[in-house]
Amino acid sequence: MITHAHGDHARWGSRYYLASHEGRHVLRTRLGPAARIETVDYGKPVDLNGVRVSLHPAGHILGSAQVRVEHRGEVWVVSGDYKTEPDPTCAPFEVVRCHTFVTESTFGLPVYRWQPQQDVFAGMREWWRANREAGRASIVFGYALGKAQRVLAAFVNGGEGPIYTHGAVERLTRDYRETGIALPLTTYASTVPRGHDWGGALIVAPPSAMGSTWLRRFGSSSTAFASGWMQIRGARRRRSVDRGFALSDHVDWPALLGTIAATGAGRVLVTHGYREPVVRWLSERGVEAHVAASQWEGELDSEVELPEGESPA
Repeated sequence: MITHAHGDHARWGSRYYLASHEGRHVLRTRLGPAARIETVDYGKPVDLNGVRVSLHPAGHILGSAQVRVEHRGEVWVVSGDYKTEPDPTCAPFEVVRCHTFVTESTFGLPVYRWQPQQDVFAGMREWWRANREAGRASIVFGYALGKAQRVLAAFVNGGEGPIYTHGAVERLTRDYRETGIALPLTTYASTVPRGHDWGGALIVAPPSAMGSTWLRRFGSSSTAFASGWMQIRGARRRRSVDRGFALSDHVDWPALLGTIAATGAGRVLVTHGYREPVVRWLSERGVEAHVAASQWEGELDSEVELPEGESPA
């Protein structure tokens, strides 16, 4: 059962996969044509050897799901990665009541409190406009699956100039369009002839493109990174970018605690991030909480990579 198509959750090698119907295209791109994938609509129950299983929107990226498991009246919910802030590129998060809640804690510290996304995008538009007026290209780095499309969707009603994409972003953006997500017109950057004037353009690329020869084509440019990690002073400097936009596809500290409370769970298992601080906070307030180990302990840059010049088709 796959919560979403990021590489730390959708792993190769299983004989069968069960995932949400909304995420069918991006999961196919992630796992390849040979994978045997069954998809179901959100909320539709499936019986697996007497266990009732259903998937519910997690609001993280397109197709992201929480897994609800019920057996003999006992209900567990595995959140996967999730956010509660509205996002036009995926179904909104749904609170699922349960006895045991398995929650991520990627940003499980009080310092992580997100600004409203409209303020973040307003800042991004202002930065883009200033670069355009100076004749520079604006290059935004963001995870190719989810973050890149969320940035693009912010400019569906018009931006400050033309928009171009790295091959990894373009291929997954096509999956979003095939699923019916409204996104602005984009051009695959590697199809543009040499000598093109990139001044005033927005280029959306994965973090792995930072410092690569692929960037040289754009000439004078300003760079930015869109990630929740930009909330911390010094993160932008470590990434060697000009601007940092704190835009995350995970819950911040208040939303994490609010979601846990809303589930009504009497037991909480905390994984994938700052586990110990969350467990300590919950335990001090009388909630039964435990650390649950996971195979991956960071936020994965899970883009589908393409060599320079290769078609994303």
